[in-house]
Amino acid sequence: MDYVIIVAGGKGLRMGSKMPKQFLPINGKPILMRTIERFREYSDQLQIILVLPHEQQDYWRDLCQLFQFTVEHVVVDGGETRFHSSQNGLAAIPQTADGVVGIHDGVRPFVSVEVIDRCYETAREEYACIPVLPVTDTLRFINDAGQGHNVLRSDYRIVQTPQTFDIGLLRRAFNQPYKESFTDDASVVESLGCSVTMVEGNRENIKLTTPFDITIARCICQGK
Repeated sequence: MDYVIIVAGGKGLRMGSKMPKQFLPINGKPILMRTIERFREYSDQLQIILVLPHEQQDYWRDLCQLFQFTVEHVVVDGGETRFHSSQNGLAAIPQTADGVVGIHDGVRPFVSVEVIDRCYETAREEYACIPVLPVTDTLRFINDAGQGHNVLRSDYRIVQTPQTFDIGLLRRAFNQPYKESFTDDASVVESLGCSVTMVEGNRENIKLTTPFDITIARCICQGK
């Protein structure tokens, strides 16, 4: 059995909105619903776990009623950090379960079904997988003194989600104490000494964080 943990703990501060960004509408439908629907489109057997701050859950249930949103999913409480939220989502998976689990940002509604499939199938063989894109802009390193120099962009990749893992491997990784160096779920797994395989992501799979991102999201929806 495969699972996806969708982490949605945003507060909308950079979006300049009083409403948490995952609930903002894009062409008439909340972002988070679009994200969940994309994973259901990938598989009607996938078990969906939504990690949401406790104080936002009543509002989410009201939204589901308002929009007649019926995609089956389990809601669990968010944690103090992304690490703890992922940990809470993982705890909702039965201890006897095996297969692959993905962890995905709730505000990335435009991941393609092809990328989801690529990530899950690669993790089935390689145990850990992340989708990435090449860097197209020039990158500059800045030191503590504010001085900088350009670096080779070919040495870097943009990391997306879903990040997918063998369930047993991810359990071992999240049994570790939290460290500030855990910048994403893949970094938690890599701290065990495990390698993470990279596959190609998709350009539309942006994380909606700012008002400009919302403008881009509307254009993506209109182009479908």
